[in-house]
Amino acid sequence: MQTKLISIEHIEAFIFDFDGVLTNDFVHVNQDGNESVSCHRSDGLAFDVLKKLNKPAFILSTETNSVVSKRASKLKIDSIQGVKDKALELKKLAIKNQYDLNRIFYVGNDLNDYNAMKLCGYSACPSDSHKEIIAVSKILLKKKGGTGVVRELLEDVLNINFLKILYSE
Repeated sequence: MQTKLISIEHIEAFIFDFDGVLTNDFVHVNQDGNESVSCHRSDGLAFDVLKKLNKPAFILSTETNSVVSKRASKLKIDSIQGVKDKALELKKLAIKNQYDLNRIFYVGNDLNDYNAMKLCGYSACPSDSHKEIIAVSKILLKKKGGTGVVRELLEDVLNINFLKILYSE
């Protein structure tokens, strides 16, 4: 696992898996078949910080689900859904936006993130990620998926001062 300090200035974009990163990987299904998930509100503030820092963020999800769309809309970030091959989609995103893959920070938790994470210069995963993802990830976060992973990444790993970014004059 990487321990040296990473500077936010070196990162061009952030990519987040949804289920298991922004959620706790549980899905609740009611009697009508409607799904819901749990997301941590503190991550919302973290996405506000990314916006203030002009750092693009994307959700990259294998699922196609209105829950992902609604959360992305609320966070004011783009979501790319129904992705069968995340590595290929990541390459397309990098080409389209002229991102250097070595300057992309990817946060994933499960095997469908493996190849995409290996392409990126920076990667992290929640503490409850699959063992193969933990092995390939450069940073193992303390938080479990859905418990404020993005907040921990920005505040504790990248050492971003939320008060200074969000509330200074």
